[in-house]
Amino acid sequence: MNNAKICVSVFSADAEGLIGLLRRAESVADVVELRFDGLDPENVRIAFEQLASEKQILLTMRPKEQGGHSTKDLTSRIGFWMEYALHRNIDHGSIWIDHEHDLILSKDLMFWVDQCFVVRSRHYLEGEIANLEKAYETVVSDEEVGKIVVSAENAEDAIDVWKLLVRAGEDGRRLTALAMGEAGKWTRILGPAHGAFMTYAALEAGCETAPGQLTAEDLIDVFRVRELDRETAVYGIIAGNTSYSASPWMHNPAFKAAGLNAVFVPLQTTDLDGFMKRMVLPKSREVELNFHGFSVTNPHKQAIMQYLDEVDEVAARIGAVNTIKIIDGKLYGYNTDAYGFVSTLKDKYGELGAARVALFGAGGAARACIAALLDEGASVSLFARNEERGTALANEFDIPFEGRVGERRMADDFDIVVNATPLGTAGSNAEYCVLSEPELTGIKLVYDLVYNPPETTLIREAQAAGVPAVNGLEMIIEQGAKQFEIWTGQQAPVHAMRAGIENRLSKS
Repeated sequence: MNNAKICVSVFSADAEGLIGLLRRAESVADVVELRFDGLDPENVRIAFEQLASEKQILLTMRPKEQGGHSTKDLTSRIGFWMEYALHRNIDHGSIWIDHEHDLILSKDLMFWVDQCFVVRSRHYLEGEIANLEKAYETVVSDEEVGKIVVSAENAEDAIDVWKLLVRAGEDGRRLTALAMGEAGKWTRILGPAHGAFMTYAALEAGCETAPGQLTAEDLIDVFRVRELDRETAVYGIIAGNTSYSASPWMHNPAFKAAGLNAVFVPLQTTDLDGFMKRMVLPKSREVELNFHGFSVTNPHKQAIMQYLDEVDEVAARIGAVNTIKIIDGKLYGYNTDAYGFVSTLKDKYGELGAARVALFGAGGAARACIAALLDEGASVSLFARNEERGTALANEFDIPFEGRVGERRMADDFDIVVNATPLGTAGSNAEYCVLSEPELTGIKLVYDLVYNPPETTLIREAQAAGVPAVNGLEMIIEQGAKQFEIWTGQQAPVHAMRAGIENRLSKS
């Protein structure tokens, strides 16, 4: 358990909408941040008349240069706060206020601030160089709560702001230190366990007031932020893009069902070397997060192997690792993709000894699929856009490399089509697929390893061709259950994992 507060930040362009969001947020928040930077003067006055709540209110007027919506200059913002201070119907003593760092220079004008509970904030937006030493000295004090926020493209970009959280703890001061963006989510989740004063959340998906905010429901029920402490075992998914991954919504319910003090967080990075050296490897890491293991996905399944102390026989033969377990500082690599893939395929298709498989992809997932299919006696032909990588992979497993499809009826030569590429994944790849309806006609089964969204473009094309199709959901659950068993030594609560991931995908 920890003492941090969950602050739900809400924004609206009118007073009625803002107060309505306040009332909704009261059921989940410890603190509700009312963002006044979207209100015109008339709506400000209306909202001022309703500043009361059963939960703690934090009042904010965020300028654009600090990540908000207000176009007010410093003088106008001072005017806003003076109007607030002079309003007779507001219980000023019961409301917290957020003041950006530049308002410190105006303390002589706003002398009344000394009587208030103040969160002093500094936000560094994307592309802005962060002077964290200056920020710490400016906004952190014995009397006020500091808030320092940076932008992060990779998980390791948040290390320096995280160090400020450690420093504040040593100094006996109160600080919220976090990173915005997908790559900064780990700071929002783990911050409370490491002494952060607050963590910020959205009321619901689509209502985020800053990049990377999770919903309060997810923070509380999925990541169990209030229950985490410094002894919590931390697991995570290492990927170039974690935004589409539903793994946290599968593994966290499993940890909860098993009664484990553990959490699974997204760890987005395109710089695997920097991430491993700065956050993981014992001799060089700069943070202590109590990592116990990882799930690894695109594009790091092969590159990760050079950082491991040992790799099991299956993963070594495949040439890719998707699971890491950490024991006494040593990293052990495994591959559960092959197991998850082939168990699901056999369930849907039957025995594979005589099956002819067209497999698309040349990455780590493709490697696992090829190895599993060959072990079952199937014949495999490889298709890939990258001829160099595809040829090398095909030669490694001694299978034919077909290159691109061209105009071809796949059923003349194959029974099963497997997509092991990212094409069809939610996001920029969602509209693409490896084959279309005419090329799929006559195929016995289409297996798309993509599971988010549940119905991919390839699956729709297969359905149009009258071909049975399955997505990667069962595979992700099967391989995830095997990961859980490797990490914990316990039987996986598959029912909880399935319910968690299905619930997540239903909301995507």
